[in-house]
Amino acid sequence: MPDDIINPPATRYQIISFGDSLSDVGTYAPMASKFGGGRFTTNPGQVWTQVVANYYGATLNPAFTGGFGVPIKANPDGYGYAQGGSRVADPAGEGNLPNNAGAITLPVAAQVQSFLATHGNFKPNQIILLNGGGNDIKINERAVAENKITPAMAADNVRTAASELAGLAGSIVQAGGRRVVVVNVSDVGKTPLGLTRPDSGVALTQLTVLFNDTLAQVLRAHQPEVTNAIITVDAFSFFNRILASYQAEGFVVSNTAVACNLSPPYNSSLFCSPQVYAVPNADQTYMFADEVHPTTRLHARFAAYVQERLATVTH
Repeated sequence: MPDDIINPPATRYQIISFGDSLSDVGTYAPMASKFGGGRFTTNPGQVWTQVVANYYGATLNPAFTGGFGVPIKANPDGYGYAQGGSRVADPAGEGNLPNNAGAITLPVAAQVQSFLATHGNFKPNQIILLNGGGNDIKINERAVAENKITPAMAADNVRTAASELAGLAGSIVQAGGRRVVVVNVSDVGKTPLGLTRPDSGVALTQLTVLFNDTLAQVLRAHQPEVTNAIITVDAFSFFNRILASYQAEGFVVSNTAVACNLSPPYNSSLFCSPQVYAVPNADQTYMFADEVHPTTRLHARFAAYVQERLATVTH
């Protein structure tokens, strides 16, 4: 890894994050911390957005906390808008329930709108991290498996979500964003969740590829001034590369088991703590904390990959 990725950069940036559980820095911590959790990983480890923020001399706190019966609270100093369960534009995310009984799942589009309503335009000293689409893919694949929609309808829904995410990137640039990091979706079909599906994740992989291809196509169609401000990060290739050589990357367990021994209804890494690690160092030796979320080590590896990508464009 290049020295400039290991050492802190000379220039400091404020980090703003929009997305889903992969980027969530603690939206549901008021409830999950009672069980030793707080983020969708091997707690108390950090997710990749926090690691990137630390690298650039910033601290990333949740913009909102609450959910699961805890009143929703806005945090003025919070720039981590990503929320576990969120979809790109549909408020009916994973785990969402009426009357704040479940996850908040504010859509990524609404997260961006919330930032602009509170802070106005983006500033030159900010790096904006944007991800989304994983929940759209999972929800549509499950709906097909349950005969609620057709495969063609699922494909249309996923293409729409990808186009919407690309549009959000463009709107962030138009609102002043100069460094907008757009992360595509890693291969959901090759997660532990994918391996448990009746087709061993084939449909999930197909929808992931469709999402990513559409996202890339729409991003390329933007005007040059928008395209020049967007930094794409290929999470799909990154995670498949790590998976293919996981032992060389320092992992002992790939996608065949998870680091957290969790029992229903607390079967998400949101509730994972060292007390339920499969082995004492599972946060460093396993790739996945639960059926879809990375461990602390895998988050750190991805953060370094993002930092390496940013080093080619930030000054």
